[in-house]
Amino acid sequence: MAGRLAGKTALITAAGQGIGRGAALAFAREGAQVWATDVNAKTLAELEGKDAVGGRPIRTRVLDVLDEAAINKLAEEVAHLTGPIDILFNCAGFVHHGTILDCTPKDWDFSFNLNVKSMYFVTRAFLPGMLKKGGGSIINMSSIASSLKGLPNRFVYGATKAAVIGLTKAIAADYVKQGIRCNCVGPGTVDTPSLGERINAFADPVQARKDFVARQPMGRLGSVEDITGILVFLASDESKFATGNMYSIDGGMTI
Repeated sequence: MAGRLAGKTALITAAGQGIGRGAALAFAREGAQVWATDVNAKTLAELEGKDAVGGRPIRTRVLDVLDEAAINKLAEEVAHLTGPIDILFNCAGFVHHGTILDCTPKDWDFSFNLNVKSMYFVTRAFLPGMLKKGGGSIINMSSIASSLKGLPNRFVYGATKAAVIGLTKAIAADYVKQGIRCNCVGPGTVDTPSLGERINAFADPVQARKDFVARQPMGRLGSVEDITGILVFLASDESKFATGNMYSIDGGMTI
């Protein structure tokens, strides 16, 4: 039986670990030709050729999502080797910890560049091919910490993720009549290597983990697998009537 993404080509940023890696494996398992990109060559190498149990082998490329020239070059390479993509998952991002008083201008610029400008660069590079092909699905990584909910010590992160929602809706509105769908997902607290690094940076990591768990009314952290299901849905034709939406996957944080 063919997978839900059979015949489709997908490109994913920040695919070296966490949700990006989970998406790469899930998309491949569902039959997509996956291009997995990340700035970290070591973690990315673990995905090269992996076929997620019967799926298509994953292709990998090291990519800095703030290098516009490199992104444009990759878009040309992908189009040449496998044709224009059908699915784009903009997953790259960074979580700054702190209030407005803790956020320096340098922190502000770095956060907006990585969390928002990178989506602008990558989408701008790959969208023309999708339009030429006649359609496609763009999925952007936002967060519950955005215009949906204010969380302590997430000042600039929340601002960037609110911007992602606006970016998503703008793209959806501009290209809805040309077969392009653009949605974003807003996870709650997900147990990823990135979260582990942030927890370990606290003076009391054990208490910090308990505090992160307590934010979810479900009483647990999300898993990568909790998120990949909706990513596959948004990438597939099952969601072909959905665009411009923010999908919360937050363990009840926004009840």
